[in-house]
Amino acid sequence: MNQAYKILVVDDDPFILMSLEFLMRKNGFDVMIARNGTETLELLDQNSPDVVLLDIMMPDVDGYAICKHIKSTEKHKLCKVVFISAKSKEIDIQKGYNLGAELYITKPFSNKDLVNKITALLD
Repeated sequence: MNQAYKILVVDDDPFILMSLEFLMRKNGFDVMIARNGTETLELLDQNSPDVVLLDIMMPDVDGYAICKHIKSTEKHKLCKVVFISAKSKEIDIQKGYNLGAELYITKPFSNKDLVNKITALLD
């Protein structure tokens, strides 16, 4: 990867957030983190990430609403949304894709597969 792509990692679980942040930095991404939906929306107002790794189940604003916001905002039209969620029912996955997500990855996941999928998405 020549360019340091900007990635926003969003999860309300501090352990998952920390491990995803470490994984993405280790693989050359410029990483921002948000612990909830409100923080995410504030960061999106100020930044234009290339990718948002997005949890769905959060206490304030859920990931579906954030994805809808990203996909309906001109500033973020090139931003790729990757859901990373424990919600593994077909209806949840389909809802994510219907809202415009490029990928939907269920927890638990392989770190190597995640990095490969994100890299492929950006190439």
